[in-house]
Formats: sequence, C-alpha cells, structure tokens
Amino acid sequence: HQHKHTYTTNIKADTIIHSMSYLQVQRSLQNTNGATALPIHNTESNGINSNKHTISVNYDKSTDEQTLSDDNNNHIIDHGVTQNPYERGFSPYEFNGGTVLAISGKDYAVVAADTRLSSGYEILSRNVTKLHQLTNTTVLASAGCKTDVDQLRSVLDIRMQMYEHDNRKNMSTPSVAQMLGNTLYYKRFFPYYAFNVLGGVDHEGKGAVYSYDAIGSFERTPFSAAGSGQSFLIPLMDNVISHKNRCDEENRVDLQSDEVVEIVKDAFVTAGERDIYTGDAVQIMVITKDGVTEHVYRLKAD
Repeated sequence: HQHKHTYTTNIKADTIIHSMSYLQVQRSLQNTNGATALPIHNTESNGINSNKHTISVNYDKSTDEQTLSDDNNNHIIDHGVTQNPYERGFSPYEFNGGTVLAISGKDYAVVAADTRLSSGYEILSRNVTKLHQLTNTTVLASAGCKTDVDQLRSVLDIRMQMYEHDNRKNMSTPSVAQMLGNTLYYKRFFPYYAFNVLGGVDHEGKGAVYSYDAIGSFERTPFSAAGSGQSFLIPLMDNVISHKNRCDEENRVDLQSDEVVEIVKDAFVTAGERDIYTGDAVQIMVITKDGVTEHVYRLKAD
C-alpha cells in the first residue's frame, strides 16, 4: 500500500506544498535537475513552526538572505548544494599496472618484471622495480597497487628478519612461499592489491616458482605470470616452457638459464606491444644456489 504524506520542496524562493507519494516526490525533484533535494525531518528546528514537518535543502543566495531575515522560515538549512548532485567515490586501491613473470629450471629460476609505473593513461615513472630480493635464493615479483606492494614487502622483510634472529639462518624458498601465503591470507578481508609471483631455488638446488592469488592460495608451478600483461605471457609460456598441446614432446630439452633469459626478453617485447602498462625496461634476475644475477633490457617507451 502506498501511504500519502505531505512533502515540502523549495524551488528558489517559492514554497510549494505537494500531497504526493515518496516516489512522486523523487521524480519531481529529479525533474528540477538537482535544484532541490528530498525534504528531511524537522529535527533541527527546536520546535519552531512545529506544524511543518520537513526542512527544505537548497542553495540559493537570494533565498538564503530572505531566510535569514524571515523568522518564520528560519528552519531552512543550507547544506551547501552548490551544483547538481554527483557521487563522491573513494577507493583504497590504485592499479599501477605492470607485468611479472617467473620460470623455473633444473638448477635455476628466472624472475622478471617491467619497470613502468602507471596510473590510468599517465606514466608516473619509467624506472620503478617490481622485484624484491628476500634472500640470496628467493626473489618476489609483485605488480598491482604500488602502496600495497611496498607495505607487503615491509611486512615480509620484518618477518624474515625475525626468523633469521630466532633461527640464525636464512629462510628456505619453500618456507618463504608458505610465509607469503600466510601473510596474504591474514589480510583476506581487506587484501593487498598485489599480484605476486615468487621464484628461487629450494634446498635441493632445484628451481622453484610459486603462483598466488590475492588471498594467499598458492601452488608450485613450472612458470607463473601476473599483472596487466598476464594474458599475453601465459599462452607463450604454455608453448615454449611447458610444451602443452605439442606433438614434438620427444624433442623437448632442458633450457639453460641464458636461453630462458632470451625467451623472457621476447615475451616482454610481445606484452609491451599490446599492453600500455608494460614497457620502458625489463629487469631480469637469474637465481642459482650461488646467488642472484641481474640483467636489464630496454623496452619501448611509448
């Protein structure tokens, strides 16, 4: 059932009394192009003009001057509606783009990322690393929101340092992978807006790559890609790294680290052609049991 109420709207200095439903009032106010707003209950009038049950919300300088000089209408409140209504939005997240990739080999892992930092159609920086070395044998690659990535790195560094002080040794790559999963899961109700890939070598000296979702679920995979160029890299890696759906499996050979580095360079050139958030340079880290070697190659700057 539709109940009838009396609503007061104020269009400039004229007060019009309507006896209509709430939806009719809404439509009427929308037709005024935002010049007025829905009436609110007169809880701020301190009993003045108690026979009026609404307060008009308006902004009109001449009307306000009249209102101030008219004791009978001093219940009108100016809420500062200086233009047509619009929605104010705030997001705690910002997508800063970027692409990350990790590939595991027999006794090495290659982790790579571009160096472009973007916001919308703007390039904020052309030289921001997305790689973060956690130990001598583990590197984290993260794309997404720069502030969340920085915070995640800080939390991981603190926990790594605590582990080192407690156990007097560095954390192994599988242990770092589990800790990263726990850290992401701990923030599952307000996740880090970071797309993470972890690469390194395990205690046996074998290459290890871990793929993550936003809230810490992870698995060990031959390769992993994330970020804005993910969809361009994964099909290529399925072909040249995993040899999926190929008929020449018997010809498959284990690639050396320098061969994988060349594949990674080509992959990022490919992603940069189609993804505006990927470009400027690709930073590549080759991880072995002896440590980390870094390479940087230029990409397109447009």
